[in-house]
Formats: sequence, structure tokens, C-alpha cells
Amino acid sequence: MIHTNVTRMRSFFILGFPGLSPQYYGPVSALLFVIYLAIAIGNIFILSFVFCEKSLQKPTYLVFCHLAVNDLTFGTVTLPKIISKYWFGDTTISFYGCFTQMFFVHYLGSVTSFILLVMALDRFIAICIPLRYPVLITNNIISVLCGFAWFIPVSLMVTIVLHALTLPFCKSNVISQCYCDHISITSQACGEDVKIVQVTTLCMAMFCLLLPLAFILFSYFSIIVVILKMSNAAGRKKTLSTCTPQIFITCLFYLPRCFVYVANTVGFSFSLDVRILLILLYSLFPAAVNPIIYCFKTQDIKQTLMKKVKTKKIGIEIKFSV
Repeated sequence: MIHTNVTRMRSFFILGFPGLSPQYYGPVSALLFVIYLAIAIGNIFILSFVFCEKSLQKPTYLVFCHLAVNDLTFGTVTLPKIISKYWFGDTTISFYGCFTQMFFVHYLGSVTSFILLVMALDRFIAICIPLRYPVLITNNIISVLCGFAWFIPVSLMVTIVLHALTLPFCKSNVISQCYCDHISITSQACGEDVKIVQVTTLCMAMFCLLLPLAFILFSYFSIIVVILKMSNAAGRKKTLSTCTPQIFITCLFYLPRCFVYVANTVGFSFSLDVRILLILLYSLFPAAVNPIIYCFKTQDIKQTLMKKVKTKKIGIEIKFSV
């Protein structure tokens, strides 16, 4: 551990996986780089595909685009630094660089939560009050709602960062994580205000996570009730398929987090390496997997893709036959 005092704090050291042997630094950095490529290529593909296909420029897919931008940004904010640690031995991050990364980590996580709320609202209206859907859910309205999803967390996250900046840092400047987050940073602070800062941040985080989650649970519960009341089995299956991608995406975001929080609450402790790995997985796995869910669990995107592939295949066959 590298100990310092308030006057000498200039940078932080990213610990990464403390139990990882140096001989695995290369493979781990390569794996993280592949994950980043998957996040970047997958989400850029979704954005480009929806932008180029006029038939997909509907409210549901606009929400997907906002989530894709968020996932791409999160991967870009978090992965390059930990990749450079294991690839080039670059373990340090500046004091204010660490706080900047912390802001984006928590801000983008909060944005995801509110975008998932908008996603649930879209499906709730489409299935529970379908006759009002064309009026209540339009591209403009969805754009405004997603705009609020990006705007609401800004002031809260700025408050969290500025509040943390008031703390004196007199313990270690080693971040026991793959990126800078609030818990890792404030655990290196000292003084009577640390607990106040941590509790205040927890309350804001619960607002950004639990408020959207409450509406999301209400929406999907209402949707399931409506589907179960349908007498036609084919109609139930078709209706359920329209919200399957949204349910998968929401579960990927919330369930791993709930598991970690509940495990900590009941006293089930993880080793530091396992805890870091779990946090990395539930932070980055959805960003890499979401584009696959869009393509294979969303009928319009899947059908458009298959149509493009078949057209391309026919074009190649004609070219070779000529």
C-alpha cells in the first residue's frame, strides 16, 4: 500500500486485480480489449443501422439508440485505463482525472436506469393502453423523455463529486478497483465528514436506481397481467415477444447489482478479486450483450437484417453467375 497525506495527494494508483500474476497481464489486457471492441462495434452498428433504416426510426428503437450511446460511452470511460495498466504498465491516474472518471461512471449508470424507465413506459403504454399509444408515444415525445433521462442525473452526480472533493485524503492513494468509483475514492479519505458524504451519496444513488426500478417493476407486472388475461395463446406469445428484449436488458442491468447488494447485506463476503470481477462484469457485460439482444430478440431489426443478408447474397450470386 502506498501511504500519503493531504498535501502530497496528486494521483491515484489503479489496483485492478490484486491477485493476478504478471504472466497473465497480456492475456487479460487482450481480453479487455476484445470486450471493448465488442462494445464499440456492436453499439456503433446499432446506431448506424437504425439511422440508415427509415423503417426502424420508431420510438422503441430510438430508446435503444440512447441506451447504445450510453453503453458505448461507459465502455470508453472505463476500459481504456485498465487496458493500459495491464498492457503498458500505466497504473496511475491524476487526482482530478480519477474524480472525472468517477462522475461519468455513476452518471452513466444513473442515465441507464432512467432510460430503462422510458423503455418500460413505452412497453406499458403499447400493451396496456394500445389505443392511446400513437398519441402518447411519438418520436418527439420519446426524444424529450430520453433527454430528461440524460439531464436529471447531472446535478445529482455533480453534487456527489463536489461533496467528495471536500474530503481530506490522508490514507492510501490506491484504488482497489478497475476504475475510480465513489466507494473506492472515499474509502481513502479521513475525517468526520466521510460518513456524511457516503450516506448522502447512497441516498442519491438509491433515488436514481430505486425510483426508476419501482416504475419498471409496476410496468412489467401490469404487462404480464394483461398478457395472462388474453384468451388467444398466439396473441399472448406475440405480445410477450414485443417486450422480451426490454425485459432481458432490464434484468441484465438490475439483477447482478441486486445480487451483490443482497449478498453484502446478509453477510456473504467476497474476496477482493471476486468482488472486482463481479462489479466489472455487471458494469460491462450488458453493454457488450445489449446489441446482440437488439438483433436477435427484436423482430423488426431481425427481419430487416435477414432481408439485407438475403439481398446481399442474391446480389453476389447474380454477380458470380454473370
